[in-house]
Amino acid sequence: MNKMKKIGLTALAASLVSVSAHAADVSVSGGSGITFASGNDGVAGNPWSMTDNLTFSWGGELDNGMTVDMSFLLDNSDGNSIFDNRSLALGMGDAGTLTFWGSSGSGVVGSFDDRTPNAYEESWNGADSPNQGHSAGNMFYYTNSFDGATVHASFAHGGSSDASIDSSTEFGVVIDAIENLELYAALGTDKGNLTATADVDNTIVGAKYTMGGATIGVQVNEADSGTANADEEFVAWSISYALSEDMSVSYGQSELSYENPATADQEATGISASYTMGSMTLAGVVNDITNQGSAATGAGNTTSNNETFEINLSFAF
Repeated sequence: MNKMKKIGLTALAASLVSVSAHAADVSVSGGSGITFASGNDGVAGNPWSMTDNLTFSWGGELDNGMTVDMSFLLDNSDGNSIFDNRSLALGMGDAGTLTFWGSSGSGVVGSFDDRTPNAYEESWNGADSPNQGHSAGNMFYYTNSFDGATVHASFAHGGSSDASIDSSTEFGVVIDAIENLELYAALGTDKGNLTATADVDNTIVGAKYTMGGATIGVQVNEADSGTANADEEFVAWSISYALSEDMSVSYGQSELSYENPATADQEATGISASYTMGSMTLAGVVNDITNQGSAATGAGNTTSNNETFEINLSFAF
């Protein structure tokens, strides 16, 4: 019996050695930025804010040819924990990459929420956003690229990370087989906790076309909820133009429509610009929002109109 245990332990040790990683490559990156934001919504407060972030990344190649990459993100952008994100990614060659988000992971729907081109921020910056699907920690995210296409998939279990759902399963694909044209789609289902929330089905379709320095895009998002009068539809289009390698401008429009007749539909336009000089970027956006709900009152429940202005100076290393 003891001999069998020894053989088993020896075999286990040998298997671990066979997948040992070579010396890891460690890197540190980060940035800091100062933002001035203002609007005519009458909200009092300091218009100045600062964000900073620091990312530690390291990885290496296993003896079996796979790669392992890990990262930790420290920042103060959400005003909560400075320890914002961490991930572990296993590169499997032609079989794709499987990433586990330990915290603050975004599913496929959240990653595809608005892929229309912009120089800095979306047309709905400062207003209600389209449905983000499920975003939380303890999430699996898979990607793989083929000739002319990249597939995405994400899965998260509910429970302690998000008590409002039992699970979230989302898929997406980006097709760029035709030169200068990108087509993409995503769908996902958040299985609701039957004691609290109903299921929500998300669907996204969109396209972008580039001609010279100009890129134009259009996208439609739909969120179908099992709750009465809770469906949403988001439609956006935008165009961006690269004036040079360092400077670009963009213009976009979007509309967020609510099934609930008591909720006013939100319309937004935005003009953005950005200029990069080495590690420094100066960017700004002006948004005109009609029927803004915003974070102050919840989804579109006011009929207030708001013009917002934001300028950001950031440095990266």
